[in-house]
Amino acid sequence: MARSQAPSPQPSPTRWEREKRTQLAASCLLLTCLLSGCSPTYVLRAGYEEAKILWHRRPIEDVLHQPDLDAATREKLDLVLRVRRFAAEDLGFKVGGSYSSITEVTRPPVVYVLTAAPRASLEPYTWWFPIIGRVAYKGYFDAAAARSEARRLEAQGYDTYIRTAVAFSTLGWFSDPLLPHLLNYDQETLANIITHELFHSTFYLPGQSALNESLANFAGHRGAIAFFAKEQGNEAPATLHAVATWESELAVADFLAEATEQLNALYGAPVSKAEKLHQREELFTRLQEEFRRLPGPVRQNADFASVKLNNAVVLQYLVYLKELALFEQVYQQNGQDLRVALARLSEAAKKEDDPFAGVRALARVSAESFIKATAKTQPRSNRLALSAPSTKTGRPIGGVESPGWGSRASSVSHGSLLVGWLQSPLFQKP
Repeated sequence: MARSQAPSPQPSPTRWEREKRTQLAASCLLLTCLLSGCSPTYVLRAGYEEAKILWHRRPIEDVLHQPDLDAATREKLDLVLRVRRFAAEDLGFKVGGSYSSITEVTRPPVVYVLTAAPRASLEPYTWWFPIIGRVAYKGYFDAAAARSEARRLEAQGYDTYIRTAVAFSTLGWFSDPLLPHLLNYDQETLANIITHELFHSTFYLPGQSALNESLANFAGHRGAIAFFAKEQGNEAPATLHAVATWESELAVADFLAEATEQLNALYGAPVSKAEKLHQREELFTRLQEEFRRLPGPVRQNADFASVKLNNAVVLQYLVYLKELALFEQVYQQNGQDLRVALARLSEAAKKEDDPFAGVRALARVSAESFIKATAKTQPRSNRLALSAPSTKTGRPIGGVESPGWGSRASSVSHGSLLVGWLQSPLFQKP
C-alpha cells in the first residue's frame, strides 16, 4: 500500500517578511477606520500606494553588501544609517525601524500637496482626518484629483496652491523606508531630511500643522549641523554648509514674518473686500521685488519671487517657517544642547492651546534665568546689555543670538517635507 508523502517543510519567513505582513494587515485595519471619514476612492488609492512602498522595502544593510554597488550610492546609504543612529542615540528620537530600509519600487509615487485659504485672510482652509485631527494641507497621489479639489475650492472663493513633496512620514505607525530619489540630494540635505522625518515619529501635536512642521524644520537643520559637527568637526565643509543653509532658512523666515504682518494689517483694515483684493496684488508685487533685492544666497532655491503669489502660497511657506528664530533662541538659551532644547520645546508646546504661546513662555523664562545668572557671575562693568527677545521677530538679544543671521546658501523645502500615509495623503499627519 502506498504511503502518502509528508509535505516538505516550508522555510520560515524572515523578520522583514513578517513585518511586511503585519504592517499590511494593519494597513487594512486602518483603512477600515478611515473610510468613515474620507472618500473611499481617496483612501484606497492612498492605501495602495503606501502598501506598495512598504512591500518593496529592503534592508539597507543588505543593499550595502552588494559587491556591484557604486561608491556614491554606498556612501549615501551608509550616511542614512549613521544619521538614523545619531538621531536615536544623541537626540533621543523614536526611530523604530524607519530609514533602516530602502524601497525598491521602480517609480515611487509623487505626492501632490494642496493648500487653500480665503482670498482676504491668512487663515488656512483645513481638512479633518481621524487620529491626527485638522491639518492645513491635503496630499494626493493623483495630480488630477489634487487639481479637481483645487478647482472646487477656487469656485468657493479660496486661493489654492499645489506643490510636490519629496519625503513623508507615517508618524511612527510604520517603518518608513528611504525613497530612492532622496539619494540624489547632497549629504547635508539628505541628513536634514532624514532628521526632519524622524522627528515627526517622535513628536506630533494633532491639529497643529505649523508647529509640527516648523519645529521639525528646526530639528532637521540643527540636527544636520550637530551630526556633521560630531563626525567631522565644526569647521568641516559639510558642517559649514549645513550652518549656512540654516542661516538662510532663518533669513527667509524673518522676511516672511514681516510680509505676514503687512498682509494681516491690510486684511484687518476697514475697507471693502474688493479694495483689499486690489491692494493685496500691489503688496504681493512689492514683496516679490523686496525678496529679489535680498542677497543672492538668500534667494537661492526659493521660488517666492517667481511663483504667482496668493494667500495659499504664503501659508504654505508659513507652515514650515513659523517662529524659527524663537526655536533657535531656546536652543541658544539651553547651551546649544539640541536634545535638551527639543525636549523642552516639545513639552512647552503641549501646555497651551496655542503651542507657540507655550514656546514663547518657555523662551521668556529661559531669557530671565539667563539674565539673572549672568548678572550674578559678571562684574558690573563687564555685564552684557541683556534684554527680552524682540517682540517682532522673537530673536534673542544680548549675547544669545547665533551668528550669521541673514545669509543663505540654499533653502531646503522637503514638504517634510512631510507627506505620506499618516502624514498626507492618508492620515495627513505630514
